[in-house]
Amino acid sequence: MRISNGFDVSASALTAQRLRMDVISSNIANADTTRAQVVDGKAQPYRRKVTVFSENETNSFANKLKTAMDGKSSASGVKVTQIQEDQEPFKLVYNPTHPDADANGYVQMPNVDIAKEMVDMISATRSYEANVTALNASKAMITKALQIGK
Repeated sequence: MRISNGFDVSASALTAQRLRMDVISSNIANADTTRAQVVDGKAQPYRRKVTVFSENETNSFANKLKTAMDGKSSASGVKVTQIQEDQEPFKLVYNPTHPDADANGYVQMPNVDIAKEMVDMISATRSYEANVTALNASKAMITKALQIGK
C-alpha cells in the first residue's frame, strides 16, 4: 500500500464534487432559459443536467484482493462517468405575453427546480468539505509518522 493512497482517493472525490457543483451552477443559471437549443426548427428550453459517479476502477473483487495481497495500491477513488439530461417534462407556465408562448398562451419552461438544485449544491459542498477534512487528516497522520523517527 502506498502512502499516497488517501491523497489519490480524496483528490478524485474533490475533482468529481467540483464538477458536480459546476453542473448544478449551470442548472441554476439556466432556470429561466426558454431557448437553449433548437430541435426540428423549434426552440427548446434548457434541460436540467445531473452528474453520474462511478468507481475509478472496475476491477473484480478477486483482482482487488490479489492487488492488495501483492502489496500494491488498491485505492481507486471516484470519477464522473457522464453528465445526463434529466428527462422530466418541461413546466408549462401561462404567460401569453412571452415571445415563446404557444397559441394557448403557455410557455415551456426548463425542468429545473431551484429548491432541488440548492439541496444538491449543499450536498455537494458538504461532500467536498468532508474530502478536504479526510485529506488533511491523511496529511496530519503522515506528518506525525515522519516525526516518530526524530
